[in-house]
Amino acid sequence: MKKLILITLLYCVANHYVFSQEEQTVLIENANIFDGTADTLAMGMSVLVKGNKIEKIAKKIKAPKGAQVINANGRTLSPGFIGTHEHLMFQMSAGELLTSDTRYFAYVATSTAKKYLYSGWTSVRDAAGNTFSLKTAIDKGIVEGPRIYASGAMISQSAGHADHCLGSNHSSIISEDHDILVEYGDMAVVNGVPKVLEAVREQLRFGANQIKIAVGGGTGSYADPLDVVEFTPEEIKAAVQAAGDYNTYVMAHVYNNDGIRRAIECGVKSIEHANLVDEETLQLMKDNDVWLSAQVGVYTFIPHGYTEDQANKHRQAYAGIDNMFKAAKKIGFDKIGFGTDIITDPSRIDALNDEFIFRQDWFTNAEILQQATSKSGELLGMSHRFSPGKIGVIEEGAVADILLIDGNPLEDFKILQDPENNLHLIMKDGKIFKNLVK
Repeated sequence: MKKLILITLLYCVANHYVFSQEEQTVLIENANIFDGTADTLAMGMSVLVKGNKIEKIAKKIKAPKGAQVINANGRTLSPGFIGTHEHLMFQMSAGELLTSDTRYFAYVATSTAKKYLYSGWTSVRDAAGNTFSLKTAIDKGIVEGPRIYASGAMISQSAGHADHCLGSNHSSIISEDHDILVEYGDMAVVNGVPKVLEAVREQLRFGANQIKIAVGGGTGSYADPLDVVEFTPEEIKAAVQAAGDYNTYVMAHVYNNDGIRRAIECGVKSIEHANLVDEETLQLMKDNDVWLSAQVGVYTFIPHGYTEDQANKHRQAYAGIDNMFKAAKKIGFDKIGFGTDIITDPSRIDALNDEFIFRQDWFTNAEILQQATSKSGELLGMSHRFSPGKIGVIEEGAVADILLIDGNPLEDFKILQDPENNLHLIMKDGKIFKNLVK
């Protein structure tokens, strides 16, 4: 009987907590709104948040009883920023990555997640890594961080981008001698359709929002130059079908044209990097409604622990960015996501928002902000089953991921480089994490 009473009390407390969270009401007044899609600000507006959704947007809104009222006093109100290609688990040196235990990985990742949120990033698509427990801890309020769209282990073939075995490792033909990232569930190395299906379904079992595969060489792996194509069409189609059967999609790491074309022909919906793409292949992406998840800042430095061969591949990738973006602008290709792909360098996480600056060689401030909000929100929204609602926009019915910025980022991105002083309000899912508004 006592056990039944205790369970009943816990149930009532839990339901009261959920109810109170849903009914929390915040009114933000006198804000200049960047809605995620426009080129200009809507001046002197009010936004009413109820629970985790934006309920109303108007010039004047009467404060409901019990509402928390915040006077933006002319600050810019923006959707929270969204990263489409992040690595929350890998912000340590290459030596630490290959020698640390899972608990150290987790401790470092909690620090990384907090830095993302307090830099204004309210959602991220993690592009490889065992972030399932981190995602759960954030969702439960145990750890502060952005909303995570987890991919789980990046899946590649042997000698592919997920394969970090060294010469000292035994051949997989004669033994199951995996590197530590495979052992920890951050990477998966498989060959053949049955194994690809198994790897995809395992990530979905753990709670993956979408599936990440590698179909071309990478800068951080040892055995694959950037021009190689990875996975046969049958293997890629198997991954796409398994993900599609689960009502989600496949994102593919690849730099070169042949790999991009194979991925598109097999049903992949998001191409990661694509630095060496040509105009014709970009047109194929456009014609097939495929997203480009591109990054700039990570190629402006050599990640810690890279060998000279890896560094040369990294330089090769950097050299292709200018042509990629110029070709995209030429053909009117604008399904471009925002993100960083930063690995093995915690100091770079402290400067996440430099990515806004790096893109100014090709895009206007408005275009970049749209990439970091509504465009990336649309990309992440392809994971229909797991979506909390519409993100990346300030509109009625959208998820209440909201920033108040001291200044106008449409005119000056330098203010975003100092989030500690210039992000005066950070709200995620209707919950306020930071409020400096007086």
